Amino acid sequence: MTDQRANLEWRDATREGGGVPVSLQFDDPYYSLDDGVAETQHVFLSGNDLPERFRDGFHVAELGFGTGLNFLVTLAAWREAGVEGKLHFTSFEAFPMPIADMIRALDAFDGLPMDFIEDDADMEVLSPQISGPDFELRVVHGDARETLPDWDGRADAWYLDGFSPAKNPELWGADLMARVAAHTAAGGTVATYTAAGFVRRGLADAGFSIERVQGFGRKRHMVRGVL
Repeated sequence: MTDQRANLEWRDATREGGGVPVSLQFDDPYYSLDDGVAETQHVFLSGNDLPERFRDGFHVAELGFGTGLNFLVTLAAWREAGVEGKLHFTSFEAFPMPIADMIRALDAFDGLPMDFIEDDADMEVLSPQISGPDFELRVVHGDARETLPDWDGRADAWYLDGFSPAKNPELWGADLMARVAAHTAAGGTVATYTAAGFVRRGLADAGFSIERVQGFGRKRHMVRGVL
């Protein structure tokens, strides 16, 4: 599992940055066709009441690292908020994207703090653990159903950002939602772009108090919750 790589193609090449990366494994784009940064800010930051909750050592965990866009938008918000100390970010990714493709995808957005990604440009995929002056990033490669149970951390906020539940149901099952809850700090939160009924039920059964709220762009609803 750990030697798998993202299989993707580029669509809408007229867009800035050379197009939108679309997973061929799941036939789904890696981020909103409307505005990937705005989607992350609405769904994952606002959905977890960030940056208001940021503090030294705050830990975000994520299912689906993809292009790294969610991490970079979060780090930018952390720096803009002027938080002292370090942001911790752990992401679980079954199909790591080649760095060349990450850079191509991220070049579509201005102002992202992606120097450390460009520093790894001569590597096939991003280093699994990277430390910066104000962050600790860990990308756990492999199927989250296998790797999350062995994780020794607890997140203050979760980003559930796998591909569509209709196309990638393995990443949204009740057992995995229970593992997410088990690795959430008391009072921790979760947010996801999907409002699929079985995802809401899985999170609620795992112990999250769930609410359906306004989604981003063309999506009518999204889900957020508190443990």
